[in-house]
Amino acid sequence: MMDESKERAILVGVGRPSQSRWQLNDHLDELELLARTAGAEILERVVQDRDRLDSAYLIGRGKVEQIAEKVQSLELDLIIFDDDLSPAQTKNLQELCDVKIIDRSGLILDIFVRHARTREARTQVELAQLKYLLPRLTRQWKHLSRQVGGIGVRGPGETQLEIDRRLVRKRIAVLERELVRIAHQRTTQRKHRQNTFRAALVGYTNAGKSTLLNGLTGSTVKVQDQLFATLDATVRALDNSDKRSVLLIDTVGFIRKLPHHLVASFRSTLEETLEADWLLHVIDITHPGFEDQIATVNSVLKELKVGDKPLLYVFNKIDALKNIALIERMREKYQPSIFISAQRGIFLQQLRQQLLEYAEQSDEEFAVIIPVEHSQLIAKLYDWAQVLEIEYTDGQARAKIRTTPQNAQKISRRVRYYLESKQTNGS
Repeated sequence: MMDESKERAILVGVGRPSQSRWQLNDHLDELELLARTAGAEILERVVQDRDRLDSAYLIGRGKVEQIAEKVQSLELDLIIFDDDLSPAQTKNLQELCDVKIIDRSGLILDIFVRHARTREARTQVELAQLKYLLPRLTRQWKHLSRQVGGIGVRGPGETQLEIDRRLVRKRIAVLERELVRIAHQRTTQRKHRQNTFRAALVGYTNAGKSTLLNGLTGSTVKVQDQLFATLDATVRALDNSDKRSVLLIDTVGFIRKLPHHLVASFRSTLEETLEADWLLHVIDITHPGFEDQIATVNSVLKELKVGDKPLLYVFNKIDALKNIALIERMREKYQPSIFISAQRGIFLQQLRQQLLEYAEQSDEEFAVIIPVEHSQLIAKLYDWAQVLEIEYTDGQARAKIRTTPQNAQKISRRVRYYLESKQTNGS
């Protein structure tokens, strides 16, 4: 029995000469999961093989006319394309099919809207939506005029569409300023964690990152079998880590064909990844295309300029793996790596031990010498690092401290800057 509350949809994919039929079907399987996550009911799939994409309709006009007939016969509400559509293509398709058209980016944005919880996530989602919709604007944003005064804001000869576009650009500027303020707040929050080793969980969406976070920290972060269930960075302390303070950071999942403007919009959320000392790349080893997913994640990490960070491949869901021989092949191919089941707790203790050992090994010990009259700076050392010992001789405090390599450089720069500024000011 069909759910009348759901939008009835058809999926459309394009086969390329360089793409196997299995890859195409895998992409459409993922698109269907995205659509179901957004609340759609998928009734059919349509695929057209093309050497070159059509500039007017993406696919051929004849195929579009066939789809339009299916829309009528199946009483569909929505057509979802696996590839991004240009504004002109969307307009042409809507004229022929007389139904709502959405592409992969629009679908992902819709899911983001549903899952955004914090002020930062909601701001990022709205900004990404407006940037996506601005070139596609067709008199659908008149309600934004309520946010500004009507008299004196309209230029002579402007059309309503031009006014709408100007209002959207103004809203984009407001949101960008808001994200700058939020970024400053997040920077302040991270200052309190400067002496803490941070490991970020990254990976393809639905790979099991939140389940792993719960297993390692004893937390109860909500776990859902949905794409993009996690949008906000979640930070938890490693469970039973009495030897060393370690924080785990769960981040938004990656996905193939993730639009560049979405990566840019979520950069502030992913800043936790940029600041991490170690990356745990979580992989669903049971997925038929997990190596393609690995490549997708590595590509996004490279785009974020964190591709050179220390990384551990964490192959998850080994309890559901039928081909056990695959583990040894992947162990040789992806190094360093570990194989676990986050849900059943298999080899989680070994992963926890690796985290602690790496945190200990990555620390640096170095000495800092500060004149004793700068007691405020000496006190700050205890916030910035682990002070192992401190001696006061000849009017100087010589402190031996331990911290992460990244933090060691920051401390050295801060101490030098502080002392130089005091000297310049004559105090």
